[in-house]
Amino acid sequence: MLLMIDNYDSFTYNIVHYLEGLDYDVVVRTPDELTLEEISLLHPEAIIISPGPGHPLEAELCLAVVREFQGKYPLLGICLGFQVIVAAFGGQVVQGPPVHGHQVMMTHDGQGMFEGLKNPLAVGRYHSLRASVVPDCLTITASADDVIMAVRHRSLPIEAVQYHPESVLTDCGREQLANFLKRCSR
Repeated sequence: MLLMIDNYDSFTYNIVHYLEGLDYDVVVRTPDELTLEEISLLHPEAIIISPGPGHPLEAELCLAVVREFQGKYPLLGICLGFQVIVAAFGGQVVQGPPVHGHQVMMTHDGQGMFEGLKNPLAVGRYHSLRASVVPDCLTITASADDVIMAVRHRSLPIEAVQYHPESVLTDCGREQLANFLKRCSR
């Protein structure tokens, strides 16, 4: 079972349907429906932090989830979830130019979520914040137009993407999610 933390985003259930299509059960909860103790009792195979509005420093439960469960469960952050993971480890997220519904060509490292995928890869961007400083424990794994588009923890099963893998503007979104889930025990 996967836990999806839904940060009140209209894209969340598109991601859920992709995950269910990969033969996973997905429990969806909003931050106001969850506590850290409840997450522990669920024993998820992985935790996915969804896109959503606002600044990552305002996503208090999601920040606490990263800090509490790093190393206990694989973590995947998408858009706001990416920004939360960067911020939780001490990175900086700043205002950038709004890019909503833009397709860009992204270069990646061919590992983790990107294993076996074409390079560069078309991805759909929907954000106005961006990571400006990434902490040493995270490595930059993809970029587009001088914007950090993905990171991976150097030693823990944690990955995060700034773009939306479930978007029609993104190539190989299901494959990216499947690659991440390969790191999760069944």
